[in-house]
Amino acid sequence: MSLKKSGASTAGARRPNIILFMPDELRADALGCYGNALIKTPNFDRLAQSGTRFENCHVQFPVCGASRCSMVTGWPTSVRGHRSLYYFLKPDEPNMFRYLRQAGYDVFMFGKNDVLAPETLAGSLTQWRNPRSPAAEFAAIDKPQFPTTMLLPASGERRGTGDYAAVRLAVEVLERRESERPFCIFLALFEPHPPYTVPADFYDLYDPSDIHSLTPPGLPRRPLFHSALRELSGLNQVPEAQFRKLRAVYYGQVSYSDWLLGELMEAMSRTGHDRDTALLLCSDHGDYTGDYGLVEKWPAGLEDCLTHVPLIARIPGGRPGTVSRELIELFDIMPTCLDLAGTKATHTHFARSLIPQLHGSAGDPRRAAFTEGGYNTYEPQAFEPIIEGLYGPKTRLQNERPETVTRCAAVRTDRYKYIARPNDQSELYDCAQDPMLRNNLFGDSSMRDIQAALQARLTNWYIDTSGVPALERDPRGAAVLDRAPELGHVATPSSLLDH
Repeated sequence: MSLKKSGASTAGARRPNIILFMPDELRADALGCYGNALIKTPNFDRLAQSGTRFENCHVQFPVCGASRCSMVTGWPTSVRGHRSLYYFLKPDEPNMFRYLRQAGYDVFMFGKNDVLAPETLAGSLTQWRNPRSPAAEFAAIDKPQFPTTMLLPASGERRGTGDYAAVRLAVEVLERRESERPFCIFLALFEPHPPYTVPADFYDLYDPSDIHSLTPPGLPRRPLFHSALRELSGLNQVPEAQFRKLRAVYYGQVSYSDWLLGELMEAMSRTGHDRDTALLLCSDHGDYTGDYGLVEKWPAGLEDCLTHVPLIARIPGGRPGTVSRELIELFDIMPTCLDLAGTKATHTHFARSLIPQLHGSAGDPRRAAFTEGGYNTYEPQAFEPIIEGLYGPKTRLQNERPETVTRCAAVRTDRYKYIARPNDQSELYDCAQDPMLRNNLFGDSSMRDIQAALQARLTNWYIDTSGVPALERDPRGAAVLDRAPELGHVATPSSLLDH
């Protein structure tokens, strides 16, 4: 889909091109450079060695569309209610891509669009193309299955996928010579998203017997959806060996994503764009892949396997081989890319540029990460419609038992994770002592002070970040900068800085 070309241009020194490589549903702990000793991810690891690896990046929502809306606005989902697959960004809302176009960039999106409403595309993108076949995709999802593990046989050939076609479109941009305008490419890829299947030469790459222990099901004091989803999907009948096979195939999907990244990096090197292009790699959320006896994700699931994602970035002039261990949030990508482009957001947001860390500086040791989830029972418009096939149990449970998907929110510090569920089981974990989040300490007398401090921090964060007013507009409807330009339109409320 070719879109109308923007007339904006920006004079001055050549700014770096930007590529955002986003596999869908990629857990941080599924990469070698994040400590996985089994998996083969040489290109992810090579990128980390040549750039900066952010050890502790968490998303703003555990579902694709909501997470991406946050990523390109710097807003928590509570600011405008973007916590559904059906509420994408409208033309009157800010987004990173439009800022880049207005700054003189050609902006390309190759892959699925889970972020911009149709009427927003023309003003934000130079071109959007999705090489995936919706008919083929839904044919796979529509397969009846019980128990619903989402594990399917091997499929296709590595160069026959929509993801490979999307990477080839990016390579065509890298090879072009006719434009002096800088470009931004958003590669919104599908893998390693379920169903769990991958081209044949990656399907059996890992032996299920080599998979490390999964977080077991049936742990005490869990939210309602754990047992309800396992029962409705038949997952309570699935032996651990089957979950290990599922995890092994997921790792094959991750290695396939790694191969795609290698194809892109080779083209960048061949065209010389490895020297003038920032390459950022991230994901919108993780995946259960057998942890807790669950598969895929859940809109109200806030465990680290869903919220903790990789973020690796290499920029021209950046410091190679850096590991930034302080907590950051996925939506920090927005101001980082705008800084690279030499422009600024003109709306109030809560994200922070990562440019200092990319040059070797430390992050903020006091920072926490905040994630929201779920839908209110009184907002059926946010719920996914009931469909059949692999997503049948998940969509039926949301609609037939909405109490399993009620709203929730989490605050993650360097040591603790507190998940507030006003209408369900709240959770508290000591992540240093319990990295797999097995032991729910919510309500334990020994944790009283820590729980109270985290509850206060989460409450203060909501007070500080909810309901950002729209920008003022002149009589012709054009946006006017807010009244505090010296603040750079970035809000850093006290709740984000408390210990």
